[in-house]
This record gives sequence, C-alpha cells and structure tokens, in this order.
Amino acid sequence: MTLAISLLLGTLLGSVASHPAAPDSCWSRADRAELATRASLLDSAIAPLGGGDLKLCYSRPKARGRVIMGQLVPFGTPWRLGANEATALHVPVAVRVGDVTLQPGVYSIYAVPGPTAWQIVVNKSAARWGIPIGAAVRAQDIGAVTAPSEHTDAPVETLTMRLEPSGQDAVDLVIEWERTRVRTTIRRAS
Repeated sequence: MTLAISLLLGTLLGSVASHPAAPDSCWSRADRAELATRASLLDSAIAPLGGGDLKLCYSRPKARGRVIMGQLVPFGTPWRLGANEATALHVPVAVRVGDVTLQPGVYSIYAVPGPTAWQIVVNKSAARWGIPIGAAVRAQDIGAVTAPSEHTDAPVETLTMRLEPSGQDAVDLVIEWERTRVRTTIRRAS
C-alpha cells in the first residue's frame, strides 16, 4: 500500500498515521550532501491533527554500546532530544502539550531527563543548533510538561520518536532510546 493511501485511510478512519517525512522538509544548516554523511541522520515523523499535519524533525543518534540515560545523557541536564540541530515541532493548529498551549507555528522541544520522569520543554527558538541549551535558549522557553519514563521490553539502538493515536484529536509523542520510553500527549486545543 502506498504512503498516500495509508495516510488517506488513516485520516478517513480517524486514526493517526506516523511515517518518516522527507528530511529536506525539515530545517537544517547543512546541505543535502552533508546530511547524508552525518553519523546521526535527520528524520521526521508526521501525523494528521486538526485538518493539518503535525510534524517532528530530529536527528537519530545510535547507542553503539554506550550507556545513554544517566551517563551520555545526564539526568537533570537539558538535552536536545537527538543530535545536531534542535528537535523541531511543526504545529498546524492550536494544540496543548500538557498545560502548555501552542499556536500554529514551529517550535523546538528538548528534555530534562530524570531516572523516573522527564520534563519535555517547548521553546520558541526552532531554527538553531541543538546545543548549548543555556540561559539564552532557556529564556525562549514557553513551558514544560512532566512525563513518566518507563523501561522498554528490548533495547532501542537508535533514538526513535514517533506519533501514535491517542483518542480523538490527539497524538502521543513517544520517545525511545536504549531501554527508556517516554510518552506525552499532544491534543488539539479546544
């Protein structure tokens, strides 16, 4: 089944289809040739929401035998949710991420991981390199939501983010890497 038919069926049936979108539709400071040579490839997930497409753009680092959570990604420290450019969230309609209301536009998101819960932070500055997340970047924060972390059944070698159905006019942003999964809901604002 082609991607277009899958998306059409998902929309008609009221479900959310997540699939990779063209990486060139995501902002990057690199040209196409450089993107193809990066160790952490640019990827995206897309889901219909409120008559438009919610899209997430991020780079996908690999674990490569390293301890990720609590070491490579320290607990209590802001993390760009990937590699390279900041992770970007393209919002087609007004949405709520926890108690944070976002108008249509493009935002960055980053996390402050902890051993049992993460803060997922929404930021106004999207077209930027992902680090450092210092005072100048944090001054652009719109708000944050706390999401519990859980263990995955099997290890996840490459950072994976996807958008999954979560009721009417809502999707879950699911983040998985190593043996950690975090889920937060993005719903159309009423």
